[in-house]
Amino acid sequence: MITNPSLGILLHAMGGLAAGSFYAPLKRAKAWHWESSWLVMGSAAWLIVPWFVASATTSDLIGVLRGSPRSAWLGCVGFGMLWGLGNLTFGLSVRYLGMALGYSIALGFCMVFGTLMPPIASGQMGAIVSTRSGLIVLSGVFLCLVGISLCGVAGMRKEAEAQANPFSEFAMKKGFLVASMAGVLSACFAFGLAAGKPIADQAKASGTAEIFSNNAVLVVILLGGLASNACWCIYLNIKNRSYGDYLGKYEESTSKKQFSQYGLSILGGLIWYFQFFFYGMGTTKLGEQYDFSSWTIHMSFVILFSSLWGIVFHEWQGTSATTKAYVWAGLIALTGSTVLIGFGNSVSS
Repeated sequence: MITNPSLGILLHAMGGLAAGSFYAPLKRAKAWHWESSWLVMGSAAWLIVPWFVASATTSDLIGVLRGSPRSAWLGCVGFGMLWGLGNLTFGLSVRYLGMALGYSIALGFCMVFGTLMPPIASGQMGAIVSTRSGLIVLSGVFLCLVGISLCGVAGMRKEAEAQANPFSEFAMKKGFLVASMAGVLSACFAFGLAAGKPIADQAKASGTAEIFSNNAVLVVILLGGLASNACWCIYLNIKNRSYGDYLGKYEESTSKKQFSQYGLSILGGLIWYFQFFFYGMGTTKLGEQYDFSSWTIHMSFVILFSSLWGIVFHEWQGTSATTKAYVWAGLIALTGSTVLIGFGNSVSS
């Protein structure tokens, strides 16, 4: 394997930009109910675009998928469905908390869960706490929890300061609950990639360039994610009688408005997919020594770019200077935690 850490970090930055930006178009798709925009976005992000890209970059995609072990398929789909539930609640967390706070809290929990669960499950925690690298990683996890707490305080202050706005969807308690669920479940994507390694190996054996070998894995993981998201969105369409969104059956709908709603949702899906397109390539360039830290490097860029979008959309406008200070302190702590965790994974002992 030819590694190039600088290129790997650049690719993760591009993936972080996509991950931190995909919800921006959906914030403009206000003529539809949330579940309608989310399902169209997901159909593009988790079905259409992955198959198109994988078909274009994988040698004999169908043959690769047929020749891969059933256990890899089951692992990818299973973790994909769990991740899909996390992605679903993540969308709701952004709706209730805004892009800056929603991303930060969800990714903070995702980082903690994704870092601690593998060693706990494998019984390696005792060995980790006895090494310098392990202590650095745990320090990063602690700093992450501090960042989540600071963002939580900022959110409660914002809720109190924004109560005068009757049109605001901001809801701290509801948003924090779904963001924490999103963070825990979203970490299953990394487990899905690990389960799909035989599929990536099969792709490379068929002649696929190593940098594109994870695209075939993404197809399978995202099928599981689409399944769990589609079930919930269709349920909400029926419950809220919002299925008319897709056909423009409401009085305020026009052909131009329908086109814009579809366009914005599909654009969000296209942007969403490229976060893991670049993430998959970035992991191949960091090499095995830095592979585990790929997840944290990716999330550090997501936090950075989503925070910038929060500023663009004036999500903290009207709040006090103290509240803004809590926000920035929390973001700095979360970003610093990713650096510590990534550094800890690169230290040999």
